[in-house]
Amino acid sequence: MKITDIMKDRLTVSFETFPPKDGRPLEPIMNVIDKLMVFKPDFISCTYGAGGTNKGQQSDIVRHIESAGTHALAHHTCIAASKEDIAETVEEYMGFGVEMFLALRGDFPVGQTTTGGDFDYGCQLISFLREKYPRLTVGGGGYPEKHLNSLCIEQESEFLLAKQEAGADFITTQLCHDIDNYCRYIERARKAGFTLPIVFGIMPVLSVKPTLRMALSNGCSIPRELAEIIGKYGENPEDFKKAGKEFTVKQIERIVKEDIAGVHLFTLNKFDDVADIYKASVLKDIH
Repeated sequence: MKITDIMKDRLTVSFETFPPKDGRPLEPIMNVIDKLMVFKPDFISCTYGAGGTNKGQQSDIVRHIESAGTHALAHHTCIAASKEDIAETVEEYMGFGVEMFLALRGDFPVGQTTTGGDFDYGCQLISFLREKYPRLTVGGGGYPEKHLNSLCIEQESEFLLAKQEAGADFITTQLCHDIDNYCRYIERARKAGFTLPIVFGIMPVLSVKPTLRMALSNGCSIPRELAEIIGKYGENPEDFKKAGKEFTVKQIERIVKEDIAGVHLFTLNKFDDVADIYKASVLKDIH
């Protein structure tokens, strides 16, 4: 059953993983994937390094996800990618069962102002995949609090419509700690005519520096409740993690009541912390 068919019946629950850096062994992330299967995820995604820098490791990971018994959502970007490069990767992955791809523009490498590939925008990559591989399920990215390169927040609705017109099946959002901002984002998009299902990407709050770094690097705001947690527990890692997990559970409790098709938890390749959040939230009752 296609993931979009499942979305018509209930919320999906999924997880994001990423290849280890600097050639580190794959065994730890493979173990995380195996453990995540206890939650019967609808799919598990794996990110893609800029310019395909993690392609070999991503290939091994998505193959493992498929063999573990769920769908793999393989990320692919436009960075330094020709049509031939993309087709080679897609056909390799399809060969071991992958039928879902998340098509993204990707972040420009330091010092560059273009993708350096055949496509400049995610919607162009979506269109290419849709036309060349019509049986694939193709997702696109969404930015609830405005992509750093967007001119204004209203432009995000235009980008969503472009991805819809290009043939995307669903959208997965970048992290967003402020649910009110997400709701406004969706309201604008729906009024503009966007109809695709949206999977909400949620970044667990586990430690101060990574929380701030990922929020700032993505132009993501820090709502007052999270700011108070940082101010109150920022000097105590264990207390901060406990409060951060509780904050993440509250985020999930609220977002499942809004206009979403699924919850996509960024695991940070950590099982135990994500498992605590899952078990304490309504996600455990979805399956």
